[in-house]
Amino acid sequence: MKLSDFFVRHPVFSVPELEEFLHERGSSNRWTRKALLSHHRRRGHLLLVRRGLYAVVPPGATPETCPVDPYLLAAKAAHDAVLAYHTALEFHGKAHSVYQRFHYLAGHMSLPFAFRSFQFRCVLHPKAIRDKRRESFEVREAERAGVDLRVTSLERTLVDMLDRPELAGSWEEIWRSLESVEFFDLDRVVEYSLLLGNATTAAKVGFFLDQHRQELMVEDRYLDRLRAHRPRAPHYLDRSRRRSGRLVAGWRLVVPEEVLERSWAEVT
Repeated sequence: MKLSDFFVRHPVFSVPELEEFLHERGSSNRWTRKALLSHHRRRGHLLLVRRGLYAVVPPGATPETCPVDPYLLAAKAAHDAVLAYHTALEFHGKAHSVYQRFHYLAGHMSLPFAFRSFQFRCVLHPKAIRDKRRESFEVREAERAGVDLRVTSLERTLVDMLDRPELAGSWEEIWRSLESVEFFDLDRVVEYSLLLGNATTAAKVGFFLDQHRQELMVEDRYLDRLRAHRPRAPHYLDRSRRRSGRLVAGWRLVVPEEVLERSWAEVT
């Protein structure tokens, strides 16, 4: 495969990916890599997104105006990047709104960055997942524009969004997005919820499933497993943004009225 073929197959690529390509073809000299990158940037073939991350400029386009897929940028922002939270919902086509913010999971933290109107943020896998070395739980292989990437499943995304709602938008956005999903594998939802080891998250997932019992065909056995791990005292649905609400005793959660009543549905 020629370098031009590499560019075709890697519309967005990291420097380590290019180094691996060159090494397989007998060139491991980092100065060769630097010279190639500099040459193609001068010719307008490549666009530097941030240090170590490049986008290929299609023939006939210019670096200033060429389209760059933000999902590929997030997927290539780290060698182990996993599209997650609202970004995963958008990738799966289930988000209520389109955001300019993109979140990806990784094993090590890296600085946020911006490209054009897009913002990218790295998020560590939850500590309980890292401690148990279960980072790949409910992570799916996917493809976009011929590029392989990784994204959390709808089951994990549901739990992750309720676990960290600040990465998912408003409660209306979270609820409307999740309500657009016709089916969840509830065994996997419950398993991942309990894997996190967070009583509040278990209660939030239980509350959501309880509220959508009919639509998602939720059996009592799923709710019973989650209820056994609810907090001992009432917790807010979002502890970082404590708002007045009503106590849902069955889940020991203080839930905002708008979520209980799904009041946004009244103005659609």
